[in-house]
Amino acid sequence: MALYEKTATELVGLLASGQVTSEEVTKAYAERIKAVDGRVGAFLRVDVDAALAQARGIDERRKRGDKLGRLAGLPVAVKDLLCSHGELTTCASKMLETYRATYDSTVVAKLKAADAVLLGRTNMDEFAMGGSTENSAFQKTRNPWDLERTPGGSSGGAAACVAADEACLSIGTDTGGSIRQPAALCGVTGLKPTYGRVSRYGLVAFASSLDQAGPMARTAEDAALLLEVMAGHDPLDATSIDQPVPEYSKSVREPLKGLTLGLVREHFAAGLDGEVETAVREAVKTYESLGAKVKEVSFPHAKYGVAVYYIIAPCEASSNLARYDGVHYGRRTDEKQLAAELDAERKQLLAAGKKREAEQLDTSLVRLYRKSRAEGFGPEVKRRIMLGTYALSAGYYDAYYLKALKVRRLIRQDYDKAFEQCDLIVGPCTTAPAFKIGEKVDDPLAMYLVDLYTVSANLAGVGGISIPCGFSKAGLPIGLQLQGPPLAEDKLLRAAHMYQTATDWHTRRPKL
Repeated sequence: MALYEKTATELVGLLASGQVTSEEVTKAYAERIKAVDGRVGAFLRVDVDAALAQARGIDERRKRGDKLGRLAGLPVAVKDLLCSHGELTTCASKMLETYRATYDSTVVAKLKAADAVLLGRTNMDEFAMGGSTENSAFQKTRNPWDLERTPGGSSGGAAACVAADEACLSIGTDTGGSIRQPAALCGVTGLKPTYGRVSRYGLVAFASSLDQAGPMARTAEDAALLLEVMAGHDPLDATSIDQPVPEYSKSVREPLKGLTLGLVREHFAAGLDGEVETAVREAVKTYESLGAKVKEVSFPHAKYGVAVYYIIAPCEASSNLARYDGVHYGRRTDEKQLAAELDAERKQLLAAGKKREAEQLDTSLVRLYRKSRAEGFGPEVKRRIMLGTYALSAGYYDAYYLKALKVRRLIRQDYDKAFEQCDLIVGPCTTAPAFKIGEKVDDPLAMYLVDLYTVSANLAGVGGISIPCGFSKAGLPIGLQLQGPPLAEDKLLRAAHMYQTATDWHTRRPKL
């Protein structure tokens, strides 16, 4: 077995015992990326020289007997919206195409403190807005199981690089399912923590009350290892939860006794692919064979989840992205060309005798804003900014945004009532396996419905994990979603590991 085929947990053992060096492991992944990423497109940037220099430094410290971090020598990929000092942080957008971060996000700082080798930056939907990684301004990422299909999004690059064995661990972010959905479609493990469990400091904001970074890995064990490093209170993030971080990497192997799983009635309705339903129900039977009890629960407000999400998230995006105006932040259009265009337009109007119109032309500053934003943002980002701006505008705030906030509270109450009856919620992660590239990109509503089973966890602020539970007849992965009460990541990881000890879906790999 090649080094890049081993799990992160296995590699930690090999590195600690001296059987392999970090340089050897990093070279193995660098060669793998060179061999397959031209077809997958998971990475926007890979700095092999910098990664190898990091690896050699860790090897030298290990030889000296220095104390090393939890991830010492492990190559980790980072989604390109977490700031890393001195590095490009583009959010896969032309708006930030040349932006180099002036500080480390807390997640990146923790990776560095844990002595991880930062391998590269993964592709994503622009500003994390999308479910297929087709909205990147720079390239499309393809699903390693079928290169004609999407890997999901917005953390498509983060999921695809793990599925294709281009990194043993990666960091994704989840605003409405952007860790869990691509994990399901790519056949890997992806966990969205409780809101506030992982610091958002230095995470370029899409929707501040929904965004949360989390681990993507091949196994629940590996995800536990990474989450243990990422999680924890951060005084730099006002929404960070001040609670101790459990030793996830130790507790993950402990089976859950007396586990009760809630099966949501509303998740098995029209729109759910038959193969996905079959795989999920078989996974539930596996849990029952492991001693778990299963009972039906109801989410009466689940049907409103997508509508509520696509009001609240665009409203927050409209506010967060207002700063990218070509003056304060982001891309600035060519000012000389802009001035020339304005002058030419004014002369045309004067020549036509339209003096009033010439006087009422937008000022150069207004034009600078408009043209810079038009050039910098892609179609999906523009769509969501306009949706949010409309919903927040005078006369519509109460009808849309305020009402959505009230229904969000009802969705959280559905979770609270369900968790009075069960420990975790189990069900499908996606309505269907991976769809073809281009299939939904021109149909926003169809694309938004991809998030049907994932958005509610973000609205409620609870944690969720996706693990592989089968394959379609076409050979495409199917994901099982587990959701837990706030700060129940320990239970989620243990339940996921229980399933993975009894099945081998997570060990299967695409043939690239």
